[in-house]
Amino acid sequence: MGTRSLTVFKDEHGAEMAVMYRQYDGYPEGHGAALAEFLSGKAVVNGIQMGMDEGFNGPGCLAAQVVAHFKDGIGDFYLYGHNTRDIGEEFIYTITANAGMKEPSITFTDTWAWSEADSEDRPASEWLKIWAKS
Repeated sequence: MGTRSLTVFKDEHGAEMAVMYRQYDGYPEGHGAALAEFLSGKAVVNGIQMGMDEGFNGPGCLAAQVVAHFKDGIGDFYLYGHNTRDIGEEFIYTITANAGMKEPSITFTDTWAWSEADSEDRPASEWLKIWAKS
């Protein structure tokens, strides 16, 4: 049995676009750290700029890059429609990416916690510092 997680992608208006399900290693020190590392220091823009090697051209570009980064074969990662929940996930990572952000933010939710108040939103680089040490 794996540690399941969901990565939720939101557009610039806060609406969910898609949900990526991970079957194994969804805990913060695994998927959380890898996700935060991938997002850290990459700007979110509206229009690709000359000389830009890294970053995301809006939330749709970010979602596509995250899926491409993690999905490398059969199984483990799956895409679901917006608002998908209650499919066995223990952790939810919600990514917010609006044009002009220095880097995306991640809201982390432990579904086994007592309340939604246990969710916390931070820039990706701050989560990386926390999860990489664990």
